[in-house]
Amino acid sequence: MSLVYDSLARWSVAWSPTQVPALGLHAGSPTMRTSQKDFNDAVSQVKLLKEDPGNEVKLKLYALYKQATEGPCNVPKPGMLDFINKTKWDAWNALGSLSKEAARQKYVDLVSSLSTSSKSPSPETPAADRKPPEGNSLVVTSEDGITTIRLNRPTKKNALTTQMYHDIIAALQAASKDESTITVLTGSGDYYCSGNDLTNFTHLSAGGLEEMARSGEVLLRDFVDCLIDFPKPLVAVVNGPAVGISVTILGLFDVVYATDRATFHTPFSHLGQSPEGCSSYTFPKIMGSSKAAEMLLFGKKLTAQEACARGLVTEVFPDGTFQKEVWARLKAYSKLPPNALRISKQIIRKQEKEKLHAVNAEESSVLRERWLSDECMNAIASFLSRKAKL
Repeated sequence: MSLVYDSLARWSVAWSPTQVPALGLHAGSPTMRTSQKDFNDAVSQVKLLKEDPGNEVKLKLYALYKQATEGPCNVPKPGMLDFINKTKWDAWNALGSLSKEAARQKYVDLVSSLSTSSKSPSPETPAADRKPPEGNSLVVTSEDGITTIRLNRPTKKNALTTQMYHDIIAALQAASKDESTITVLTGSGDYYCSGNDLTNFTHLSAGGLEEMARSGEVLLRDFVDCLIDFPKPLVAVVNGPAVGISVTILGLFDVVYATDRATFHTPFSHLGQSPEGCSSYTFPKIMGSSKAAEMLLFGKKLTAQEACARGLVTEVFPDGTFQKEVWARLKAYSKLPPNALRISKQIIRKQEKEKLHAVNAEESSVLRERWLSDECMNAIASFLSRKAKL
């Protein structure tokens, strides 16, 4: 998804029981009467959660709290440009005529499920198979001639924060000058990357939406320009599903290896937006105009095999042997003469660099306008309202 899709979708929700959204509620939960004390205890318990449950959860908790304490939504609908409050209003209004008692029960059930999951200990993993610990959202290593940039937010499906964009740019700039032969981008856990994190923009700046969109345009353009200019072989090791910008930039990589359970999704039109990452140019060139349009206009999600058949992916590997096979191959490639690889890439890309930079600038500018359009805001509000429904 586009970078400022997330910035516009972010509402300023304080981490408190009265302003928090939701996991899918269990339709099969037993019906029982929830006392006011149970509800008050659940409200207090929310404050003790060790991990942020995510924006969808917080939005639904907010709606359930309002329904449980005030009943059905009874306040005027905020204006379209008041995006934060409109999103919260839509979530509350979506509960319809749900009774206060039923809302209290659902609130308590949800908080209970969150508390249980946060307390559940994870099984011990053999040291050889452990993933990088979460804490640093980006892990950069250099070994055997390979610099690896690993997205490291597995519990958030490696969603990209604003800081991660800056960190990836810095990592690419450093890798372009280090002694490694090739550079790899991959993800930790089950996902390659789920697109952008909704917490990218916690608060509107003094400049409001205009400033937010302008900043997003600059960051997006700088990020993609860095990929265009990267001088070494750049390889994507797609270890799971990929969404939005993590898909559109694949046309700028030299090689893309994917597990057979990976998928590739670019739902721009559904959100009132337009392509980025030079995909408006690279995708038609790679797969033909009609196949590219199916992805970029209509949001068709591709399997790994389909993406490979269309030329977006270089090769697909069985998930069970994916890591072993791919890294063995990359280690072999890293033994090749590094200067020869640089020079060869320069020749291959030289004729296209100027075109790619122009496409990136235009795409970023168009997206800034899209992010500020009523159509885009309506599409995003509708998307979040659907997410917030029980």
